Amino acid sequence: MVDKSKVIFGNVISDKDYKKACNTKKKNIKKYGDDSNVDYNIVISKNEHIGDSLGVYDVLLKDGASPEKFDKEKGVIVGNIRMGFGHYRISMAMASAAKALGYTPYWMDLNGYPQTTCTKVISAQNDLYSLGSRLSKNKLFNKFVWEPMNYEGFRKLSYNSSDQKNAELMATVYKNVPKDIPVIGTHAWPAQAAVHAGMKYVVNAIPDNWPMALHFAEGAVHAIQCKNAYMGYRICNGMSKDAVCNPMPNDDLVYTGHYIDHELVSNIEADCQARIDRKKNGKPMRFLLTIGGAGAQKEIFAAIIKYLLPDIKANKASLYVNVGDYKNVWDDLLNEIPEMKEISTEHFNEFDKTTKFAEDALSGDVIGIHGFYHENIFEAVYCTNLLMRSCDVLVTKPSELAFYPVPKLFIKRVGKHEMWGAIHSAEMGDGTLECRDIPHTLQMIDIFMKDDKLLTEMCESIKLNKTIGLYDGAYKVVELAMNMKNRG
Repeated sequence: MVDKSKVIFGNVISDKDYKKACNTKKKNIKKYGDDSNVDYNIVISKNEHIGDSLGVYDVLLKDGASPEKFDKEKGVIVGNIRMGFGHYRISMAMASAAKALGYTPYWMDLNGYPQTTCTKVISAQNDLYSLGSRLSKNKLFNKFVWEPMNYEGFRKLSYNSSDQKNAELMATVYKNVPKDIPVIGTHAWPAQAAVHAGMKYVVNAIPDNWPMALHFAEGAVHAIQCKNAYMGYRICNGMSKDAVCNPMPNDDLVYTGHYIDHELVSNIEADCQARIDRKKNGKPMRFLLTIGGAGAQKEIFAAIIKYLLPDIKANKASLYVNVGDYKNVWDDLLNEIPEMKEISTEHFNEFDKTTKFAEDALSGDVIGIHGFYHENIFEAVYCTNLLMRSCDVLVTKPSELAFYPVPKLFIKRVGKHEMWGAIHSAEMGDGTLECRDIPHTLQMIDIFMKDDKLLTEMCESIKLNKTIGLYDGAYKVVELAMNMKNRG
Protein backbone atom coordinates (compact mmCIF):
# COMPACT_ATOMS: atom_id res chain seq x y z
CA MET A 1 0.00 0.00 0.00
CA VAL A 2 1.37 3.41 -1.01
CA ASP A 3 2.02 5.79 1.90
CA LYS A 4 -0.52 8.58 1.36
CA SER A 5 1.95 11.11 2.77
CA LYS A 6 4.70 10.05 0.36
CA VAL A 7 2.74 9.99 -2.92
CA ILE A 8 -0.40 12.08 -3.52
CA PHE A 9 -2.27 11.36 -6.74
CA GLY A 10 0.97 10.18 -8.32
CA ASN A 11 2.92 13.22 -7.13
CA VAL A 12 5.97 12.19 -5.10
CA ILE A 13 6.61 14.30 -2.02
CA SER A 14 10.20 15.36 -1.45
CA ASP A 15 12.20 13.53 1.20
CA LYS A 16 12.45 16.77 3.18
CA ASP A 17 8.69 17.35 3.25
CA TYR A 18 7.94 13.69 3.94
CA LYS A 19 10.36 13.68 6.88
CA LYS A 20 8.68 16.85 8.17
CA ALA A 21 5.27 15.13 7.94
CA CYS A 22 6.55 12.10 9.87
CA ASN A 23 8.08 14.35 12.53
CA THR A 24 4.77 16.19 12.90
CA LYS A 25 3.06 12.89 13.65
CA LYS A 26 5.78 11.96 16.16
CA LYS A 27 5.41 15.31 17.94
CA ASN A 28 1.66 14.84 18.19
CA ILE A 29 2.08 11.33 19.59
CA LYS A 30 4.48 12.68 22.20
CA LYS A 31 2.07 15.46 23.10
CA TYR A 32 -1.32 13.75 22.80
CA GLY A 33 -0.58 10.02 22.94
CA ASP A 34 -1.28 7.19 20.51
CA ASP A 35 -4.50 5.23 21.04
CA SER A 36 -4.26 3.16 17.84
CA ASN A 37 -4.60 -0.07 19.82
CA VAL A 38 -7.62 1.06 21.83
CA ASP A 39 -11.03 -0.46 21.05
CA TYR A 40 -13.52 2.29 21.80
CA ASN A 41 -17.04 1.12 22.55
CA ILE A 42 -19.66 2.64 20.26
CA VAL A 43 -23.01 3.90 21.49
CA ILE A 44 -25.64 5.17 19.05
CA SER A 45 -28.40 7.45 20.28
CA LYS A 46 -30.79 9.95 18.77
CA ASN A 47 -29.45 13.50 18.79
CA GLU A 48 -31.58 15.38 21.30
CA HIS A 49 -31.24 18.69 19.47
CA ILE A 50 -31.63 17.91 15.75
CA GLY A 51 -32.69 14.26 15.97
CA ASP A 52 -36.33 14.93 15.25
CA SER A 53 -35.88 17.69 12.67
CA LEU A 54 -33.03 16.10 10.69
CA GLY A 55 -33.30 12.44 11.70
CA VAL A 56 -29.77 12.50 13.15
CA TYR A 57 -28.27 9.81 15.38
CA ASP A 58 -25.04 10.44 17.27
CA VAL A 59 -22.15 7.98 17.09
CA LEU A 60 -20.62 8.24 20.55
CA LEU A 61 -17.54 6.61 22.00
CA LYS A 62 -18.42 5.72 25.56
CA ASP A 63 -19.10 2.76 27.84
CA GLY A 64 -22.45 1.04 28.05
CA ALA A 65 -24.95 -0.70 25.84
CA SER A 66 -26.12 1.07 22.71
CA PRO A 67 -29.86 1.90 22.61
CA GLU A 68 -29.73 1.84 18.80
CA LYS A 69 -28.02 -0.27 16.13
CA PHE A 70 -26.51 0.88 12.84
CA ASP A 71 -28.91 0.66 9.91
CA LYS A 72 -26.60 -1.21 7.55
CA GLU A 73 -28.98 -0.85 4.60
CA LYS A 74 -29.99 2.82 4.81
CA GLY A 75 -27.35 4.29 7.11
CA VAL A 76 -24.85 6.96 6.09
CA ILE A 77 -22.22 8.49 8.37
CA VAL A 78 -21.65 12.23 8.28
CA GLY A 79 -18.09 12.69 9.51
CA ASN A 80 -17.30 16.21 10.65
CA ILE A 81 -15.40 18.47 12.98
CA ARG A 82 -16.20 21.72 14.70
CA MET A 83 -13.81 24.32 13.31
CA GLY A 84 -15.92 27.44 13.18
CA PHE A 85 -19.54 26.71 12.28
CA GLY A 86 -19.05 25.92 8.60
CA HIS A 87 -18.35 22.18 8.71
CA TYR A 88 -21.21 21.62 11.17
CA ARG A 89 -23.55 23.53 8.88
CA ILE A 90 -22.52 21.52 5.81
CA SER A 91 -22.97 18.34 7.86
CA MET A 92 -26.49 19.40 8.77
CA ALA A 93 -27.23 19.91 5.08
CA MET A 94 -26.01 16.36 4.36
CA ALA A 95 -28.12 14.96 7.21
CA SER A 96 -31.18 16.89 6.02
CA ALA A 97 -30.76 15.60 2.46
CA ALA A 98 -30.19 12.04 3.70
CA LYS A 99 -33.40 12.12 5.70
CA ALA A 100 -35.34 13.59 2.76
CA LEU A 101 -34.07 10.78 0.53
CA GLY A 102 -35.10 8.11 3.04
CA TYR A 103 -31.72 7.37 4.60
CA THR A 104 -30.55 7.42 8.22
CA PRO A 105 -27.78 9.98 8.98
CA TYR A 106 -25.25 9.15 11.69
CA TRP A 107 -23.28 12.06 13.15
CA MET A 108 -19.58 11.52 13.89
CA ASP A 109 -17.91 14.64 15.27
CA LEU A 110 -14.21 13.83 15.36
CA ASN A 111 -13.71 16.87 17.58
CA GLY A 112 -16.24 15.50 20.07
CA TYR A 113 -14.35 12.57 21.60
CA PRO A 114 -12.15 14.22 24.26
CA GLN A 115 -10.62 10.94 25.44
CA THR A 116 -9.12 10.25 22.01
CA THR A 117 -5.87 11.31 20.35
CA CYS A 118 -8.02 12.27 17.35
CA THR A 119 -9.96 14.97 19.21
CA LYS A 120 -6.89 16.24 21.05
CA VAL A 121 -5.08 16.84 17.75
CA ILE A 122 -8.11 18.47 16.10
CA SER A 123 -8.90 20.65 19.13
CA ALA A 124 -5.35 21.98 19.15
CA GLN A 125 -5.62 22.84 15.45
CA ASN A 126 -9.03 24.41 16.03
CA ASP A 127 -7.62 26.61 18.79
CA LEU A 128 -4.84 27.77 16.48
CA TYR A 129 -7.28 28.52 13.65
CA SER A 130 -9.61 30.48 15.95
CA LEU A 131 -6.65 32.47 17.28
CA GLY A 132 -5.51 33.23 13.75
CA SER A 133 -9.00 34.35 12.78
CA ARG A 134 -9.12 36.78 15.66
CA LEU A 135 -5.58 38.05 15.04
CA SER A 136 -6.44 38.61 11.37
CA LYS A 137 -8.07 41.89 12.42
CA ASN A 138 -4.48 43.14 12.65
CA LYS A 139 -3.63 44.34 9.14
CA LEU A 140 0.03 43.35 9.28
CA PHE A 141 -0.70 39.86 10.64
CA ASN A 142 -3.45 39.43 8.08
CA LYS A 143 -1.28 40.55 5.15
CA PHE A 144 1.93 38.70 5.97
CA VAL A 145 0.71 35.62 7.87
CA TRP A 146 -2.98 34.80 7.77
CA GLU A 147 -3.94 35.42 4.14
CA PRO A 148 -0.79 33.82 2.69
CA MET A 149 -1.30 30.75 4.87
CA ASN A 150 -4.98 30.38 3.95
CA TYR A 151 -4.36 31.02 0.27
CA GLU A 152 -0.97 29.50 -0.58
CA GLY A 153 0.17 27.57 2.51
CA PHE A 154 -2.86 25.27 2.60
CA ARG A 155 -2.61 24.92 -1.19
CA LYS A 156 0.59 22.88 -1.13
CA LEU A 157 0.76 19.11 -1.54
CA SER A 158 3.30 19.12 1.29
CA TYR A 159 0.58 20.41 3.64
CA ASN A 160 -1.63 17.47 2.69
CA SER A 161 1.30 15.16 3.35
CA SER A 162 1.46 16.31 6.97
CA ASP A 163 -2.31 16.11 7.34
CA GLN A 164 -2.34 12.53 6.10
CA LYS A 165 0.19 11.55 8.77
CA ASN A 166 -1.94 13.20 11.45
CA ALA A 167 -5.05 11.48 10.06
CA GLU A 168 -3.39 8.14 10.80
CA LEU A 169 -3.85 9.10 14.46
CA MET A 170 -7.55 9.82 13.86
CA ALA A 171 -8.49 6.51 12.24
CA THR A 172 -9.03 4.73 15.57
CA VAL A 173 -12.46 6.33 16.08
CA TYR A 174 -13.78 4.38 13.07
CA LYS A 175 -12.34 1.05 14.24
CA ASN A 176 -15.63 -0.47 15.40
CA VAL A 177 -17.84 1.16 12.77
CA PRO A 178 -19.11 -1.32 10.12
CA LYS A 179 -16.78 -0.80 7.17
CA ASP A 180 -19.50 -0.93 4.50
CA ILE A 181 -21.52 2.03 5.83
CA PRO A 182 -20.85 5.02 3.51
CA VAL A 183 -19.04 8.01 5.02
CA ILE A 184 -19.48 11.64 3.95
CA GLY A 185 -16.67 13.80 5.32
CA THR A 186 -17.39 17.53 5.48
CA HIS A 187 -13.74 18.25 6.21
CA ALA A 188 -10.71 16.43 4.84
CA TRP A 189 -9.74 14.98 8.24
CA PRO A 190 -12.89 12.85 8.77
CA ALA A 191 -12.57 11.66 5.16
CA GLN A 192 -8.82 10.95 5.48
CA ALA A 193 -9.34 9.14 8.79
CA ALA A 194 -12.13 7.03 7.29
CA VAL A 195 -9.88 5.96 4.40
CA HIS A 196 -7.02 5.10 6.79
CA ALA A 197 -9.50 3.10 8.90
CA GLY A 198 -10.53 0.99 5.92
CA MET A 199 -14.02 2.42 5.39
CA LYS A 200 -15.01 1.21 1.93
CA TYR A 201 -17.17 4.05 0.59
CA VAL A 202 -15.99 7.57 1.41
CA VAL A 203 -17.06 10.88 -0.13
CA ASN A 204 -15.01 13.95 0.72
CA ALA A 205 -17.33 16.97 0.46
CA ILE A 206 -14.93 19.85 -0.20
CA PRO A 207 -16.26 23.10 1.31
CA ASP A 208 -14.17 25.74 -0.51
CA ASN A 209 -13.97 26.63 -4.19
CA TRP A 210 -10.35 27.82 -4.04
CA PRO A 211 -8.47 24.60 -4.92
CA MET A 212 -6.14 23.59 -2.07
CA ALA A 213 -4.35 20.32 -1.35
CA LEU A 214 -5.54 20.78 2.25
CA HIS A 215 -8.83 19.28 1.07
CA PHE A 216 -7.46 16.10 -0.50
CA ALA A 217 -8.39 12.73 0.98
CA GLU A 218 -6.97 10.32 -1.59
CA GLY A 219 -8.98 7.11 -1.60
CA ALA A 220 -12.25 9.03 -1.32
CA VAL A 221 -14.38 10.50 -4.09
CA HIS A 222 -14.10 14.29 -3.92
CA ALA A 223 -17.25 16.41 -4.33
CA ILE A 224 -17.07 20.09 -5.25
CA GLN A 225 -19.77 22.77 -5.15
CA CYS A 226 -18.59 24.98 -8.04
CA LYS A 227 -17.53 24.22 -11.58
CA ASN A 228 -14.95 27.01 -11.50
CA ALA A 229 -13.02 24.90 -8.93
CA TYR A 230 -13.06 21.76 -11.06
CA MET A 231 -10.00 22.34 -13.20
CA GLY A 232 -7.90 23.66 -10.32
CA TYR A 233 -8.47 20.46 -8.38
CA ARG A 234 -8.22 18.22 -11.42
CA ILE A 235 -4.69 19.35 -12.34
CA CYS A 236 -3.58 20.13 -8.74
CA ASN A 237 -3.01 23.68 -9.93
CA GLY A 238 -0.21 25.49 -8.12
CA MET A 239 0.00 22.81 -5.45
CA SER A 240 3.71 22.18 -6.11
CA LYS A 241 4.75 25.76 -6.88
CA ASP A 242 5.32 26.13 -10.65
CA ALA A 243 5.75 22.42 -11.34
CA VAL A 244 3.25 20.60 -13.55
CA CYS A 245 1.54 18.06 -11.28
CA ASN A 246 0.06 14.70 -12.12
CA PRO A 247 -3.72 15.20 -12.30
CA MET A 248 -6.38 13.65 -10.12
CA PRO A 249 -8.03 10.60 -11.71
CA ASN A 250 -11.23 11.62 -13.46
CA ASP A 251 -13.49 9.42 -11.31
CA ASP A 252 -12.09 10.91 -8.07
CA LEU A 253 -13.64 14.36 -8.67
CA VAL A 254 -17.37 15.05 -9.03
CA TYR A 255 -19.25 18.34 -9.37
CA THR A 256 -22.45 18.23 -7.29
CA GLY A 257 -23.64 21.80 -6.74
CA HIS A 258 -24.14 23.62 -3.45
CA TYR A 259 -24.57 21.69 -0.20
CA ILE A 260 -27.97 22.97 1.03
CA ASP A 261 -30.57 21.62 3.47
CA HIS A 262 -33.73 20.05 2.05
CA GLU A 263 -35.88 22.43 4.10
CA LEU A 264 -34.33 25.43 2.36
CA VAL A 265 -34.19 24.01 -1.17
CA SER A 266 -37.79 22.78 -1.14
CA ASN A 267 -39.10 26.22 -0.11
CA ILE A 268 -37.02 28.43 -2.42
CA GLU A 269 -39.90 29.67 -4.59
CA ALA A 270 -42.21 30.50 -1.68
CA ASP A 271 -39.51 32.19 0.37
CA CYS A 272 -38.23 34.30 -2.53
CA GLN A 273 -41.73 35.39 -3.46
CA ALA A 274 -42.36 36.42 0.16
CA ARG A 275 -39.24 38.61 0.04
CA ILE A 276 -40.38 40.24 -3.19
CA ASP A 277 -43.86 40.87 -1.74
CA ARG A 278 -42.47 42.39 1.47
CA LYS A 279 -40.38 44.77 -0.61
CA LYS A 280 -43.34 45.77 -2.78
CA ASN A 281 -45.57 46.30 0.24
CA GLY A 282 -43.08 48.47 2.14
CA LYS A 283 -42.59 46.04 5.02
CA PRO A 284 -39.47 46.43 7.20
CA MET A 285 -36.48 44.92 5.40
CA ARG A 286 -35.16 42.00 7.43
CA PHE A 287 -31.38 41.63 7.77
CA LEU A 288 -29.93 38.48 9.33
CA LEU A 289 -26.50 39.04 10.90
CA THR A 290 -24.80 35.77 11.69
CA ILE A 291 -21.48 35.54 13.45
CA GLY A 292 -19.12 32.67 12.65
CA GLY A 293 -17.59 30.24 15.09
CA ALA A 294 -14.38 32.28 15.34
CA GLY A 295 -16.38 35.36 16.41
CA ALA A 296 -14.44 37.81 14.26
CA GLN A 297 -17.20 40.08 12.89
CA LYS A 298 -18.38 41.99 15.98
CA GLU A 299 -17.08 45.40 14.89
CA ILE A 300 -18.85 45.14 11.54
CA PHE A 301 -22.06 44.04 13.27
CA ALA A 302 -21.89 47.07 15.54
CA ALA A 303 -21.45 49.47 12.61
CA ILE A 304 -24.43 47.97 10.77
CA ILE A 305 -26.66 48.16 13.84
CA LYS A 306 -25.73 51.79 14.52
CA TYR A 307 -26.40 52.68 10.90
CA LEU A 308 -29.78 50.96 10.81
CA LEU A 309 -31.08 52.10 14.22
CA PRO A 310 -33.11 55.05 12.82
CA ASP A 311 -34.72 52.79 10.21
CA ILE A 312 -35.41 50.09 12.79
CA LYS A 313 -37.13 52.61 15.07
CA ALA A 314 -39.14 53.87 12.08
CA ASN A 315 -40.19 50.29 11.17
CA LYS A 316 -38.34 50.44 7.86
CA ALA A 317 -35.87 47.73 8.83
CA SER A 318 -35.63 44.88 11.32
CA LEU A 319 -32.72 42.72 12.46
CA TYR A 320 -32.07 39.13 13.38
CA VAL A 321 -28.71 38.88 15.20
CA ASN A 322 -27.49 35.33 15.77
CA VAL A 323 -24.37 35.33 17.94
CA GLY A 324 -24.28 31.53 17.97
CA ASP A 325 -22.81 30.30 21.25
CA TYR A 326 -20.96 33.58 21.90
CA LYS A 327 -23.15 35.44 24.37
CA ASN A 328 -20.27 37.81 25.09
CA VAL A 329 -20.72 39.21 21.58
CA TRP A 330 -24.33 40.16 22.33
CA ASP A 331 -23.32 41.67 25.68
CA ASP A 332 -20.58 43.70 24.01
CA LEU A 333 -23.02 44.99 21.40
CA LEU A 334 -25.45 46.12 24.10
CA ASN A 335 -22.65 47.87 25.97
CA GLU A 336 -21.47 49.63 22.84
CA ILE A 337 -24.96 50.51 21.59
CA PRO A 338 -27.21 51.11 24.65
CA GLU A 339 -30.08 52.21 22.37
CA MET A 340 -30.40 48.61 21.22
CA LYS A 341 -31.83 47.38 24.48
CA GLU A 342 -35.20 49.13 24.32
CA ILE A 343 -35.99 47.75 20.85
CA SER A 344 -34.45 44.28 21.26
CA THR A 345 -36.04 40.95 22.10
CA GLU A 346 -33.73 38.23 23.37
CA HIS A 347 -34.22 34.60 22.34
CA PHE A 348 -31.70 32.82 24.55
CA ASN A 349 -31.36 29.05 25.12
CA GLU A 350 -35.00 28.38 24.27
CA PHE A 351 -34.75 26.56 20.97
CA ASP A 352 -38.45 25.66 20.86
CA LYS A 353 -39.32 29.35 21.05
CA THR A 354 -36.67 30.19 18.46
CA THR A 355 -38.22 27.61 16.14
CA LYS A 356 -41.69 29.04 16.77
CA PHE A 357 -40.46 32.58 16.07
CA ALA A 358 -38.91 31.44 12.79
CA GLU A 359 -42.14 29.71 11.74
CA ASP A 360 -44.32 32.71 12.64
CA ALA A 361 -41.98 35.09 10.78
CA LEU A 362 -42.65 33.29 7.50
CA SER A 363 -46.11 34.81 7.30
CA GLY A 364 -46.24 37.42 10.08
CA ASP A 365 -44.66 40.83 10.62
CA VAL A 366 -41.32 41.35 12.36
CA ILE A 367 -40.19 44.62 13.93
CA GLY A 368 -37.22 45.67 16.06
CA ILE A 369 -34.08 43.70 16.82
CA HIS A 370 -34.15 40.03 17.73
CA GLY A 371 -31.06 38.55 19.36
CA PHE A 372 -30.42 34.80 19.33
CA TYR A 373 -27.98 32.91 21.53
CA HIS A 374 -27.87 29.16 22.15
CA GLU A 375 -25.26 27.50 24.31
CA ASN A 376 -25.64 24.19 22.49
CA ILE A 377 -23.59 24.05 19.29
CA PHE A 378 -26.30 22.33 17.22
CA GLU A 379 -28.87 24.94 18.16
CA ALA A 380 -26.39 27.79 17.71
CA VAL A 381 -25.61 26.72 14.15
CA TYR A 382 -29.08 25.60 13.07
CA CYS A 383 -30.67 28.80 14.35
CA THR A 384 -29.31 30.61 11.27
CA ASN A 385 -30.86 27.99 8.99
CA LEU A 386 -34.25 28.49 10.63
CA LEU A 387 -34.06 32.28 10.38
CA MET A 388 -32.73 32.24 6.82
CA ARG A 389 -36.07 31.38 5.29
CA SER A 390 -37.84 34.50 6.58
CA CYS A 391 -34.99 36.99 6.28
CA ASP A 392 -34.63 39.29 3.27
CA VAL A 393 -30.85 39.66 3.30
CA LEU A 394 -28.23 37.46 4.95
CA VAL A 395 -25.18 39.46 6.08
CA THR A 396 -22.21 37.10 6.28
CA LYS A 397 -18.55 36.64 5.49
CA PRO A 398 -18.14 34.68 2.23
CA SER A 399 -17.61 31.28 3.83
CA GLU A 400 -19.94 28.26 3.62
CA LEU A 401 -22.97 30.55 3.77
CA ALA A 402 -21.93 32.05 0.42
CA PHE A 403 -23.59 29.05 -1.24
CA TYR A 404 -27.01 29.32 0.42
CA PRO A 405 -30.16 30.26 -1.57
CA VAL A 406 -30.88 33.61 0.05
CA PRO A 407 -29.91 37.17 -1.00
CA LYS A 408 -26.52 37.86 0.59
CA LEU A 409 -24.46 40.88 1.56
CA PHE A 410 -20.85 39.80 1.95
CA ILE A 411 -18.74 41.47 4.61
CA LYS A 412 -14.96 41.16 4.88
CA ARG A 413 -13.57 37.66 4.56
CA VAL A 414 -11.55 35.84 7.22
CA GLY A 415 -8.87 34.19 5.08
CA LYS A 416 -8.18 34.88 1.42
CA HIS A 417 -9.57 31.51 0.29
CA GLU A 418 -13.05 32.80 1.21
CA MET A 419 -12.75 35.50 -1.46
CA TRP A 420 -13.89 33.02 -4.12
CA GLY A 421 -17.18 32.37 -2.35
CA ALA A 422 -18.26 35.97 -2.92
CA ILE A 423 -17.01 35.93 -6.51
CA HIS A 424 -19.01 32.79 -7.28
CA SER A 425 -22.16 34.13 -5.59
CA ALA A 426 -21.97 37.43 -7.47
CA GLU A 427 -21.57 35.49 -10.72
CA MET A 428 -24.65 33.40 -9.93
CA GLY A 429 -26.61 36.54 -9.04
CA ASP A 430 -27.55 35.64 -5.48
CA GLY A 431 -25.04 37.81 -3.56
CA THR A 432 -23.04 41.02 -3.55
CA LEU A 433 -19.34 41.47 -4.08
CA GLU A 434 -17.22 41.23 -0.93
CA CYS A 435 -17.39 44.50 1.02
CA ARG A 436 -13.91 44.69 2.49
CA ASP A 437 -14.46 47.63 4.79
CA ILE A 438 -17.30 49.14 6.79
CA PRO A 439 -18.08 52.08 4.44
CA HIS A 440 -18.68 49.73 1.51
CA THR A 441 -20.75 47.45 3.74
CA LEU A 442 -22.97 50.36 4.73
CA GLN A 443 -23.23 51.42 1.11
CA MET A 444 -24.71 48.01 0.27
CA ILE A 445 -27.10 48.21 3.24
CA ASP A 446 -28.27 51.54 1.84
CA ILE A 447 -28.77 50.14 -1.65
CA PHE A 448 -30.77 47.17 -0.35
CA MET A 449 -32.96 49.56 1.65
CA LYS A 450 -33.60 52.14 -1.07
CA ASP A 451 -33.32 50.21 -4.32
CA ASP A 452 -36.40 48.38 -5.60
CA LYS A 453 -34.48 46.24 -8.07
CA LEU A 454 -31.52 44.59 -6.33
CA LEU A 455 -33.40 42.33 -3.91
CA THR A 456 -35.95 41.29 -6.52
CA GLU A 457 -33.27 40.41 -9.07
CA MET A 458 -31.39 38.30 -6.52
CA CYS A 459 -34.60 36.42 -5.68
CA GLU A 460 -35.28 35.80 -9.36
CA SER A 461 -31.70 34.54 -9.80
CA ILE A 462 -32.15 32.13 -6.89
CA LYS A 463 -35.34 30.75 -8.42
CA LEU A 464 -33.60 30.35 -11.78
CA ASN A 465 -30.57 28.72 -10.16
CA LYS A 466 -32.84 26.14 -8.58
CA THR A 467 -34.12 25.05 -11.98
CA ILE A 468 -30.59 24.08 -13.04
CA GLY A 469 -29.93 22.15 -9.82
CA LEU A 470 -27.39 24.58 -8.41
CA TYR A 471 -28.57 24.00 -4.83
CA ASP A 472 -28.96 20.18 -5.10
CA GLY A 473 -25.43 19.34 -3.97
CA ALA A 474 -26.33 17.72 -0.65
CA TYR A 475 -28.80 15.35 -2.30
CA LYS A 476 -26.21 14.44 -4.93
CA VAL A 477 -23.47 13.82 -2.37
CA VAL A 478 -25.73 11.47 -0.41
CA GLU A 479 -26.76 9.68 -3.60
CA LEU A 480 -23.10 9.43 -4.63
CA ALA A 481 -22.18 7.80 -1.31
CA MET A 482 -25.08 5.35 -1.40
CA ASN A 483 -24.47 4.47 -5.07
CA MET A 484 -20.85 3.65 -4.23
CA LYS A 485 -22.15 1.11 -1.75
CA ASN A 486 -24.82 -0.28 -4.08
CA ARG A 487 -22.20 -0.82 -6.78
CA GLY A 488 -20.08 -2.64 -4.18
